[in-house]
Amino acid sequence: MNRYTENRRGRRSQALLTGLALASVALLTACGTTQGSGGGSSEGPKAATELGKTEGAVSILAWPGYVEDGSNDPAVDWVSAFEDETGCTVTSKTYGTSDEAFNLMKTGEYDVVAASGDASLRLVAAGDVAPVNTDLIPNYEGIYDFLKMQSWNSVDGVSYGIPHGYGANLLMYNTEAVKPAPTSWDVVFDKSSAYKGKVTAYDSPIYIADAAVYLMAHQPDLGIKNPYALDETQLKAAVDLLKEQRVNIGEYWSDYLKEIQAFETGDTVVGTTWQVIRNSLAAGTKAEVIVPEEGVTGWSDTWMIASEAKNPNCAYKWLDYIASPEANAQATEYFGEAPSNQAACDFRSEGSCESFHAGDADYASKIWYWSTPIAECLDGRTDVECTDYSAWTTAWQEIKG
Repeated sequence: MNRYTENRRGRRSQALLTGLALASVALLTACGTTQGSGGGSSEGPKAATELGKTEGAVSILAWPGYVEDGSNDPAVDWVSAFEDETGCTVTSKTYGTSDEAFNLMKTGEYDVVAASGDASLRLVAAGDVAPVNTDLIPNYEGIYDFLKMQSWNSVDGVSYGIPHGYGANLLMYNTEAVKPAPTSWDVVFDKSSAYKGKVTAYDSPIYIADAAVYLMAHQPDLGIKNPYALDETQLKAAVDLLKEQRVNIGEYWSDYLKEIQAFETGDTVVGTTWQVIRNSLAAGTKAEVIVPEEGVTGWSDTWMIASEAKNPNCAYKWLDYIASPEANAQATEYFGEAPSNQAACDFRSEGSCESFHAGDADYASKIWYWSTPIAECLDGRTDVECTDYSAWTTAWQEIKG
């Protein structure tokens, strides 16, 4: 069957991304809630009540490594089985940041999107995704309860998607260039000058939260309790830290292929990464990943259906398939994250689920999952207004100069 995967290799216009981000945050802020609007609204998109005949195609927008069809590696393919089973031919496109995903969903070209928490609620607020009827998805029942109906995948008690997997944003370092082996994020912040020009960082406003996690441990007097709930003073401290880091950054990355290349060539020796990037490095590349002592940000991604999907029946079929134990095992192990259900562990390599703490609700609760910053403080404070995503977007432009 014919299918393609289009890897992104450039950046969209920052002005366009900023405008869209500001518009979506305005909607969220107007609601005065972390959940945005439209969950139970009679005027918003509706969830399907029944499924019909499949359309024969489905277009998917996802993070790299989520929709593998064998074209990148013949041994890595869970798309073909879906196509054979359902008759729905898959086309897919990868994106590098949540801002990019939000922008691309505006085109109306995609039936399904795998969204992280810093995009999911913006998509809901903008009306770009529809509620999901989980009764039409048999494999939903097996998903870990601690991933269901969370603030990043539901609104006012209405589900807007299916949990996929969850994991951490890690620190990767060149084992020959970075010695002793790091245990802290200080190698990319306070001690980054030792690797000037060879430090990398994720190119997105949400990276401000990584600086906030570091400050939580090293400047406790700031009173940061949630890295996505920053008042003006706390945001300024994070911005100042990132400006100090900026002079030592060789390149920010959003295209994961560029970070792979940079570590393989030695142009980059330390920085934030994903497990899938480490897994994709050429054999012999001297690099390792760790969870630093200060903790990590991370993701719990959600498969969502476009409100005006051209192929809604195939979209529902995909959501059910990717939540099945075998497909979810393949996809999440390849990417480097915990699966969404315990049964998937039967199909992963020995020790894989244990290494990612699959099913450990206590461990999962310690990851600071990407969330959309809004004016109503996510840490529960009511005596101060927090900075929203538009402020973070403006700050990120200021940081990068």
